[in-house]
Amino acid sequence: MGKSELKIKAIENGTVIDHITANKSLHILKILGLPDSQIINVTIAMNVSSAEIGRKDILKIENRELDAKELNQVALIAPQATINIIRDFEPIKKYKVGLPDKITSILKCTNSKCISNYENEPITPIFNVIKTYPPVVRCHYCEKLIKTEDIEKQFE
Repeated sequence: MGKSELKIKAIENGTVIDHITANKSLHILKILGLPDSQIINVTIAMNVSSAEIGRKDILKIENRELDAKELNQVALIAPQATINIIRDFEPIKKYKVGLPDKITSILKCTNSKCISNYENEPITPIFNVIKTYPPVVRCHYCEKLIKTEDIEKQFE
């Protein structure tokens, strides 16, 4: 290993999210609500070289296996991400993220007049996925299209 390389410790159990769009790992932590109240170690490598996608981020989340619903939300910000579930230092499951047909709760409609934005109406925002890469969604209630740049702004 050369002097310029940094070695990141392997995790015994948990989730590794690789091939995250460069400099988007903090947005993903926000989507996933991490670190949460549990004692969880999160290791972040940002803007590292990648033969596949040029530059990337990597997240290692110890002692927590994220479920498919949580991980598919990652596709909003990092559509090329791969997920590794780790047990006893070995990857036991590996897959690519994919946007579900519907997204609930994690986005807000950008139409201020949408019923999902009224304080006195406890309505869960629902979006239908129109395009997966780059992501474009449509509000279930007012049908406003929300494009990738507006999605990303919500997690900054």
